[in-house]
This record gives sequence, C-alpha cells and structure tokens, in this order.
Amino acid sequence: MKQMLKQIGGAIAFYTCIPLPSAWTLELNRIARWSPLIGLLLGFSLGALDLGLTWGHMPALTRSVLVVALWIGLTGGLHLDGVLDTADGLAVMDRDQRLSVMADSRTGAFGVMAGSLVILLKVCALTDLSTPHLPALITAMVWGRIAQVIAIATYPYLKPEGKGAFHTASFQGMGDLWPSGLCLLATGLYPYYWQPSVWPALLWGILSGSAFAVGISYWFYRQFRGMTGDVYGAIVEWTEALILCCLTLV
Repeated sequence: MKQMLKQIGGAIAFYTCIPLPSAWTLELNRIARWSPLIGLLLGFSLGALDLGLTWGHMPALTRSVLVVALWIGLTGGLHLDGVLDTADGLAVMDRDQRLSVMADSRTGAFGVMAGSLVILLKVCALTDLSTPHLPALITAMVWGRIAQVIAIATYPYLKPEGKGAFHTASFQGMGDLWPSGLCLLATGLYPYYWQPSVWPALLWGILSGSAFAVGISYWFYRQFRGMTGDVYGAIVEWTEALILCCLTLV
C-alpha cells in the first residue's frame, strides 16, 4: 500500500500541476498504470466546476472555455505539447527526420493548427453536449489515459533516452492494467446510480472510447513505427477531444 501511494503521488506530480504535501514521498516507477486514475480525478474536478458554473447560470460557451482553460492548466499543457510536436513531426514526409523535428523546442505552423483544433473541438463539444457534462468529462479523460496505457503496453518506444521511455521500461504487462479496469468500472457504474437516464450516453461513451483508444494508438504507430513521449500526449488529447465530439451525438 505504501508503494502504491508513492506511485500515485508520483503520477499526480508527473501528469498534473496539483501541489502535493512535501511529506508525500514520490516514486515515478510504474506511474503510467495510474494515469487513468488521474483522469478520473481530473474529470470529476472539472465536472464539478462545470456543474457549479451551471448553477450560477453562466452561458454554455463561456463555461466551456473556462473548463478547457483549467483543463490545460491542471495538466500543465503536458499532453497538449505532445499534440504540437507530433503534428510538426507528421508534417515532414521523410519518416527518418520526424523525430529530430519533434525534438526541436520551436513550434511550427502545423503544431499550432493541431493544438488550436484540439482546443476548439473540446470547447465546441462541451458547449453542444445535451447530456450532463460531469460523466462526459470523466469518460473522456479516463479513456484518454487508457489509450495511453494501451499504447505503452502494445507498441515499442523509439528513443531510449526520451522523456517517456521509463513508462515502457517499467511497464509490467497485465499486472499494470488492472487500475485501468477499475477506473473504467467506476466510470461505468457511478452515472447509473447517480442519474440512470444518462445510460445511453454512458454506453456510447464506452463504445466510442474503446474504438478511439485502440484506433488512435494504432494510427500513430503506423505513422512513426513506434511511440515517443510526445506521441503519448497526442494520443491522450485526440482521444479526449473525439470522445467528447461523439457524445454530442447522443
């Protein structure tokens, strides 16, 4: 239990900007398995904010912009940075040059366009949702991080010195997948008891989430023949955005 708490603390410190008590001992080894739990916590926090702003009669568009802004702030733009770098890499036709372009700290035009598109998709989807935002945010953020876990478990890492290399090196197969299953179970059960009328949106979220989690990871693998830390971030962001878009169809 102490080891798990250290890893959860490490996951919070690595994946978010949430301050932790100085007495909390952190461990970064095997934190990837706890990323869906971080998604669950972030989704609940953002959903609670959205609910509070709704009770305050704030207009939907303004409320959505504030939620997405806090979304980026709580994660420190970690995953969004991956969207920018990955888009710049994909703009290069020569696959051998893509990693070197992604390593450049400067953001190109394609990165700006991709990042802007992800933000716009999230804002517009939240504005247009006819279902409660709290379960939708939790569904998107949990599945976004499950997609990352799937990518870590399935595909090779391209750069041994990369910032995400330790995820793959410390991943221990099926033993590291059970937190994702628990978070998925929590995502599926709590809306049923809280508001049974949202079960169609819940079912649609599970179907679209599983499809995007597998499909987006595979698509990026086909483009790069492997994974990097930036690609992990892009997988999280695009999965979140597209799941929210799918939930507007309910």
